[in-house]
Amino acid sequence: MEDYEVYTLPNGIRIAHKQIPHTQIAHCGIMLDIGSRDEQTHQQGLAHFWEHMAFKGTEKRKSYHIITRLEIVGGELNAYTTKEKVCFHASVLDAHFEKATELLADITFNSVFPEKQIERERGVVLEEMAMYYDSPEDAIQDDFDELVFPNHALGGNILGTIETVGSFKREDLQQFITENYDTSRIVFASVSKLSFKQVVKVAEKYFRDIPAQHSDRKRNLPTNYVPRQTRVERPITQAQCAIGRPAYGLTDPRRLPFFMLVNLLGGPGMNSRLNLNLREKFGLVYSIDASYTPYLDTGFLGIYFGTDPKKVDRAQALIIKELKRLREQPLTTLQLHQTKEQLIGQLAMAEESNNSFMLMMAKSLLDINRVESLNEIFNDIKAVTAEQLQTLAQEVFDESQFSSLTFIPEKN
Repeated sequence: MEDYEVYTLPNGIRIAHKQIPHTQIAHCGIMLDIGSRDEQTHQQGLAHFWEHMAFKGTEKRKSYHIITRLEIVGGELNAYTTKEKVCFHASVLDAHFEKATELLADITFNSVFPEKQIERERGVVLEEMAMYYDSPEDAIQDDFDELVFPNHALGGNILGTIETVGSFKREDLQQFITENYDTSRIVFASVSKLSFKQVVKVAEKYFRDIPAQHSDRKRNLPTNYVPRQTRVERPITQAQCAIGRPAYGLTDPRRLPFFMLVNLLGGPGMNSRLNLNLREKFGLVYSIDASYTPYLDTGFLGIYFGTDPKKVDRAQALIIKELKRLREQPLTTLQLHQTKEQLIGQLAMAEESNNSFMLMMAKSLLDINRVESLNEIFNDIKAVTAEQLQTLAQEVFDESQFSSLTFIPEKN
């Protein structure tokens, strides 16, 4: 994560670049600090709908010309929406970097949202919602957000609701963008073998003349969390379960050690404590994972698994047992060393994806105004103590403060 450079245009848009000499692929993207948590109740799903509609027509291009512009040279154009970000990004041979940059600028800043395309895309998004609903392992994550953050935009489904998506008009998109658009909260990031000077020259050509704009938007912090336990009947054969609670925010100094603790509990490694216990020892699940998502001012801890409906209580009891073990038993010197080495290795391998690094670089600049180097992160990981991890477990792994949501098969 070293050797990146940043240049700020007069309008506030930042250009961030990392040069990697030995690659022929250029990855670039525009990330905006706008997400589903910035929506009002009647706007739920608008950020995601905007992501879709950006591909449907600009002042000089129709939808067909947008989606084929990079495909015909072997490139890729994509986008995504999160609770706090909207991102449009592309990957192409470096010879087509300017072509990709111009297209990204066009769909981000010059979309016209044709009415006919809005009607078509409305159907596409409703089908996307139906697809997720029919996948209970995905649907439970969205519904669990609402349980942990009730009556708050962080608890809303990024896709929206059938009612809100069915009501969107061009004016709604334009109003949402106007309310939240801030050029000082936009980053154009790239990773390629091109020099920083070359990247800035291209970026200035397409971003310099964009008018500066400021937003007075303020994000509300979720408050008054109350643990809740809910069971819902669904037309499924396997029970799906979610357990979790709010956690530390992105700027909290406890974020990294807590991430390490969650990685030990139920990270992607097959040696996570939950996987070794519930799958390998007792055969109760096919997969189980714990994830920690930090937002700017709060965070979210979730544990997800699927099992036979008759084994739900047994599985949850074993999870609580693992939480209790981390609260009461500090890691040994060997366990702590292995936990650190595993996380360091995972992060090092993740950095090998230039596209992922490009996206991380943009997000980091928006969230904390800098990009931490791998060496910085590794040093912070190495400095974590067993006592710190136990203290965090005692603060967060209190099962009386956990909410739970279970999808159970409908009774015949």
